[in-house]
Amino acid sequence: MPSKPSHEIMKTAIDRAGVKAVSAKLGLSQASVYKWCAAPEGSGTPSPLDRLAELIEVTGDPGLVEWLCEGAGGIFVPNPSTKRPADPLKVLAQTQKLVREFSDLLDVIAQSMADGKVDPAEARRIREEWEQLKRHAEGFVRACEPDAQ
Repeated sequence: MPSKPSHEIMKTAIDRAGVKAVSAKLGLSQASVYKWCAAPEGSGTPSPLDRLAELIEVTGDPGLVEWLCEGAGGIFVPNPSTKRPADPLKVLAQTQKLVREFSDLLDVIAQSMADGKVDPAEARRIREEWEQLKRHAEGFVRACEPDAQ
């Protein structure tokens, strides 16, 4: 579950851009845009953010989020499903795994830079290793958090 309600996220974003500008660009009334910024009341029309969340839940397709992240200049990295290890030695094992993943990334970078340049295939491989490292790092952090389940 997201940390903030969708209407708060919508309000922050729309306030930044201005209700008039948003409504004009989308061809909607200002009242409709204001409704997206208010806490839901009963069975009103859900905001685009709520609809997107429903679409992602129904399809189970991370491609929707990946596309949005790419359009916003970022990337989507899903959080791993982790449970806090009861045994502190398991956290140590995860630490070692994280260090190995970092080492793997450095190896790929070094191999790619051996000829002084990185070609597109090498860049893709670096990206793949980086994504793996981020997933392992997030899994490690989540396993260390006291509220991990």
